[in-house]
Amino acid sequence: MANTFITPTVIANRALGVLYNQTVLAALVHRDYDEAFNGKVGDTITVRTPAQFEAKVFDRNTGIVLQDATESSTTVVLDTLLDVSFPVTSEDLSLEISNFQAQLLDPAMEALVQGVDGRLAEKLVDAAEGGGGGGTATWTSSTPSTVFTGETGARAKLGRAKPPTTNRYALFSPEAAGVALKEELIVAADKSGWTDALREGSVGKLFGFDTYESQVLGYGSGDAGQADGVAFHRDAVALISRTLDKPMGVADSQQAVANYKGLGLRVVKEYDVTYKRDIVSIDFLIGLKALRPSWAVQLSFGLGS
Repeated sequence: MANTFITPTVIANRALGVLYNQTVLAALVHRDYDEAFNGKVGDTITVRTPAQFEAKVFDRNTGIVLQDATESSTTVVLDTLLDVSFPVTSEDLSLEISNFQAQLLDPAMEALVQGVDGRLAEKLVDAAEGGGGGGTATWTSSTPSTVFTGETGARAKLGRAKPPTTNRYALFSPEAAGVALKEELIVAADKSGWTDALREGSVGKLFGFDTYESQVLGYGSGDAGQADGVAFHRDAVALISRTLDKPMGVADSQQAVANYKGLGLRVVKEYDVTYKRDIVSIDFLIGLKALRPSWAVQLSFGLGS
C-alpha cells in the first residue's frame, strides 16, 4: 500500500525547503509573497518597495521632522510560471519521505533553482548595464581584486549610489571564481578580512561583499547571466512570487501550497487515467523587477567572448 504520509502538503513543504536551501540568488535579493493572491499568469500586481529615509539635522526650535514611513509601490507582471512535473509510481509513493526527496524532489527542485536563479542573474546584469544602472567594474593590471577596489571598482560604484553597507553581495561565474581565487589577497583570510570558514557555494567576505559562486553566470550557451559576475545590494532587484489558485476538479487532499520567507510554490498530485499513474506537478509563479538599478554593478574579468 502506498505510503499515505507522502501527501501534497508534505511534498510542498519539503520542496520549498529544498528550493530555499539550494538557491543562491533567490535567497539574496528582495522577496515579496502574498498568500492572499488569487490570479493567473500575466496578471499585473502592485508590490511595496522598501522605504527610504533622510537624516535630518535636529533643530530644537522647530523640533523633529516627521518623515512618511509608508513604502512606495511599483507594478510587476507575473509573467513566468516555472513548472516541474513528473510521474510517480506506487513504489515511489511507498518510499520513506527522505528517499522520495533524494530520488525525486531534490533533482526536480534543482531544475527549479536553476530556472529562477538564471533569470535573476540576467535581471541583475541587465539592471547594471541598463539606464540608471551601476555599470561595469573591470579588473586592472591583471589583479582580480581591483574589480572591487579602486576608484572605478564595484565598491566605489556601489558606494556612490548610497545603498546600506549591509546586505551587499557579489556573484562570480565558475570561471571568474577560478581567476579570483588565484590571487593571494582574495584567498588569504587575514588580508581580505574574511575570517569565516568556507561554505559550500561561498567564496567568502570580500571587500564588503558576501561573495558566492554560481553556475548560472558565464558565457556558455546555457548560461542565463552573460557576465563574469555581478555585485549588488539586496534591494537592487526584487523576486515576486505568488501561487495560483487551487485547480478546479482536484480534491483539496490532492493539492497544497507552501510559503516561507517570501517564496511560495504550489503542488498538485493527480491520477493520470490514460497511463494509470500518478503525476506530481510543482509550479512557481514569479515576476522580477529592478527596484534600484544603480545598486547593481557588473563585474568583468575579461572572460567574455
